[in-house]
Amino acid sequence: MLTCHQVTQLLSEAQDRPLRLKEKLPLKFHLLICSGCNNFRQQLDFLRRACRQYPASRSDSPRS
Repeated sequence: MLTCHQVTQLLSEAQDRPLRLKEKLPLKFHLLICSGCNNFRQQLDFLRRACRQYPASRSDSPRS
């Protein structure tokens, strides 16, 4: 079974690359039983969505 530290590492890596099956299965099992890691996953998902919605270039905005 993965530790919470390993799970947070895998969740972070999953933002940059597809996880292998041997990584996904223990990760999914851990997320079923660990509310802390599940909360971390939800926070990462929220941050990813927020970053995608933020304009890539803010150069058209006037500076104060």
